[in-house]
Amino acid sequence: MDHYDRDGEGKQSIAEHLHVCGVLFYMIRGQELCGLGEVNMNFGIIGAGIVGTAIAIRLRQAGHHLVGVHSRSRRSYERFCTYLHHGERRPLEEWLPEAELLFITTQDGMIRTAAEELTRRGLYKEGQTWIHCSGSVSSRVMQVDKDLPINYLSLHPLQAFAGIDQAVELIPGTHFGIEGDREDIGLAIVTQLGGIPHQLDPQQKPLYHAGAVVASNYLVTLVGLAVQLFEEAGITNQEALESLLPLMKGALQNLENVGLPQALTGPIARGDVDVIRGHLEHMPAKIDPVYRALGLYTLDIGQKKMELNGGAYAKEVWEEMNSLMVKGTNEL
Repeated sequence: MDHYDRDGEGKQSIAEHLHVCGVLFYMIRGQELCGLGEVNMNFGIIGAGIVGTAIAIRLRQAGHHLVGVHSRSRRSYERFCTYLHHGERRPLEEWLPEAELLFITTQDGMIRTAAEELTRRGLYKEGQTWIHCSGSVSSRVMQVDKDLPINYLSLHPLQAFAGIDQAVELIPGTHFGIEGDREDIGLAIVTQLGGIPHQLDPQQKPLYHAGAVVASNYLVTLVGLAVQLFEEAGITNQEALESLLPLMKGALQNLENVGLPQALTGPIARGDVDVIRGHLEHMPAKIDPVYRALGLYTLDIGQKKMELNGGAYAKEVWEEMNSLMVKGTNEL
């Protein structure tokens, strides 16, 4: 098949308590809906990358039976086998009809190609559920022939996995986006993996994925911009990153402990116009419009925090902060 692999002590915080309660709730609910907690199912993997391998490990640990794995890459297949020994390698057409769950964990752009080839070759069985783990495309990308008696499901782990060992460790507690024909099956699978499921609107799935990109990928971009500003102030690149990481960790801890909008701190949260004006007077031209655009969204959060705490920005402070941020944003 022409496709590629996807590659402490102390008091428990409120967030930790809610997380544990949520996992327990969804585990119970998932097993009630689907019964996977009582039935060992046969599953197969197409695409032996990081995600596919890690999910296979966790599913086997949950008691399900791996009937086969297919990978175009010999290296990925051999790596898969170092984690999961399942006997002699069997041809795809031999084991696929035995699978009740088929995970197509290829690169996003190859999911459709894999589904087309399976359909063309008649490699499916009635009632089988095909599952992909992409956050950017709908489960319907696998539906080549609408008359096939196949269920289509998407389970997207909302996590960045750098390697298989890390993925296996992180899957429990990871949030998953679910959409497709058999969300009850998806709910049960995710809870057995130790994850936390969220049902998605498939029509708006690109926005879900965009949100994940903003929170994860663009966070790296923001750090890059912050490092540039530190360098302008005379701090070396490495020292800048080392200085910023504890600050970022503190912000993330605030988000975990008190949530939005209360986690917001800094000059906008305080309504400190003089500090903001000082920033902009020294801001490099290339970063200036980004700073202002982010500031506009931060103003909204700051206003919500003020209202939640029973206060409000003084009218002249709000108007001046808004004016400073609006100026130059059309240059983006």
